[in-house]
Amino acid sequence: MHITFLFYEGMTALDAIGPYEVLSRLPDTSVHSVSLKPGAIHTSSGLVLHAKNGLSDISQTDILVVPGSGYATSLNQFPEVLEWIQTINETTSWTTSVCTGSLILGAAKLLLGVRATTHWAVMDRLSQWGAIPTEKRVVESGKIITAAGVSAGIDMALMLAEKVAGKDVAETLQLGIEYDPKPPFDAGSIKKARPIIVTALREKLMKKFEKGPLLTNNKPSSQSS
Repeated sequence: MHITFLFYEGMTALDAIGPYEVLSRLPDTSVHSVSLKPGAIHTSSGLVLHAKNGLSDISQTDILVVPGSGYATSLNQFPEVLEWIQTINETTSWTTSVCTGSLILGAAKLLLGVRATTHWAVMDRLSQWGAIPTEKRVVESGKIITAAGVSAGIDMALMLAEKVAGKDVAETLQLGIEYDPKPPFDAGSIKKARPIIVTALREKLMKKFEKGPLLTNNKPSSQSS
């Protein structure tokens, strides 16, 4: 089993690290990291990761994982990355994303007519790429699997683990990482969090998004790919 994680500057670390901790433990699996160019990748939290491969080094993979970014980028400013995603998707058994990584899949024209999810703050942007916004923690639509915000990537990875290696292995991996969340606050979704918290965070996130390389309001067909 060949698994590839796409890395890029400003990505959210946990979007990749969460699924990596699950998927890297699958039997008979090789895990690779790829970026526009190999080398250091500075995540949004300041953690530095290392991409071992450039785009030309990876021509096929069984599973592709695309993490999101705190700036809700679609990587539209890097058409060569979007072209690589389109090409590698032709070889995958599953093409996946975490958080706003689904916006990148959308920019690569992989979500036309596809049910997908993303971070709650940018759910409305999925439709700009022809996707069908679906408010679920993990959404499976054919071989496209998208996860909601950040921590949902662990759920998605466990789902993939079952598909690849069976329920016993998936449950063993869950136990191994002791993934048994019991958060101190019941505020992990906009349906549960207090309105004052939702409003304040939404305003903060939107200001942050406006400073980053956002989607445009054009239709998917007019975007670079």
